[in-house]
Amino acid sequence: MTAASSSPVGRRVSARIGAISESATLAVDAKAKALKAAGRPVIGFGAGEPDFPTPEYIVEAAVAACRTPRFHRYTPPGGLPELKEALAAKTLRDSGYAADPAQILVTNGGKQAIYEAFAALLDPGDEVIVPAPYWTTYPESIRLAGGVPVEVVTDETTGYRASVAQLEAARTERTKVLLFVSPSNPTGAVYSREQTEEIGRWAAEHGLWVLTDEIYEHLVYGGASATSLPVAVPELADRCVVVNGVAKTYAMTGWRVGWLIGPKDVIKAATNLQSHATSNVSNVAQAAALAAVSGDLTAVERMREAFDRRRRTIVRMLNDIEGVECPEPEGAFYAYPSVKGLLGKEIRGRRPANSLELAGVLLEEAEVAVVPGEAFGTPGYLRLSYALGDDDLVEGVSRLQKLLGEAAD
Repeated sequence: MTAASSSPVGRRVSARIGAISESATLAVDAKAKALKAAGRPVIGFGAGEPDFPTPEYIVEAAVAACRTPRFHRYTPPGGLPELKEALAAKTLRDSGYAADPAQILVTNGGKQAIYEAFAALLDPGDEVIVPAPYWTTYPESIRLAGGVPVEVVTDETTGYRASVAQLEAARTERTKVLLFVSPSNPTGAVYSREQTEEIGRWAAEHGLWVLTDEIYEHLVYGGASATSLPVAVPELADRCVVVNGVAKTYAMTGWRVGWLIGPKDVIKAATNLQSHATSNVSNVAQAAALAAVSGDLTAVERMREAFDRRRRTIVRMLNDIEGVECPEPEGAFYAYPSVKGLLGKEIRGRRPANSLELAGVLLEEAEVAVVPGEAFGTPGYLRLSYALGDDDLVEGVSRLQKLLGEAAD
């Protein structure tokens, strides 16, 4: 390294931003779309994005907002007052958590909510316990905020759920926050109410903050149910920040509306940050979100039923592949199979040594795009989103069955 490149003057990109890796899930999705545009019949299991259009009544609310002059101007950076009122009502309806509108900040999607929450809570060197497999954005947001992610690795033997004993083993005097996600991206794991209560009581006992991501709250299947942490453990509410959004539940990934719910001082600090970063969320998108959260859940239930059907299909088909072990996800719309039994085997002249290399083989030989476990902190696994059409899902996994059926020692 030259003296110029090591000095602040010579460094073209800051060390803080230069250390960030791109979103692996979005990168896989972009590559799959580029190959499809080039005429390749690629089937993408990469992005966590419902294949359904946004329900029409939500779209119509956005159209009306476009014609409303007051939405052509700046609005409060923390969110439209009527949307914050509706979010408070929706939260009470759906999870039983009573929050005041002053405890809510409307953000440009869930990612901004997560970053602003960590930025408001963390000082340099503060540690955040992050159960793995984790969504790719969590550790990067923590690092951007000056914190240190501390991974707690889970696997298929426990359904990808962390125990209090594991969390306690990771706790140090620098630990400030626990990240809690149920239902989980990338595994689809859902913690029972009893497990949620046990973890919440442990966090409260040690004076920890908890950031809980509830964006998949409505996407649960079978006998599973999502339990909101501050509802299960009310004494934790004053040290708990809830993240949510319209993207997954209402098929609104492109509309970019999320929110934070938390103690008023934390929400005020995060709102101050947002006032300088982006100001208000698009008013048209906020009007659409208002229609979404104020309406009933009929359209949501139809989508959930389709995801449930696809969930059962993909798990069955993946488990029919020798060397693949796929627990049944109870929530979200992801399957997270272990592929350790395939590593090192010969597949069309190649012997992938890890899941990153295996994902490359699957894309090149089967024209199927998946996200390798390395992106989620646990090599040896693949994430497949089943939020795509039934026919594409069956065709894509059939290609995997055919290709991986050729694997040889």
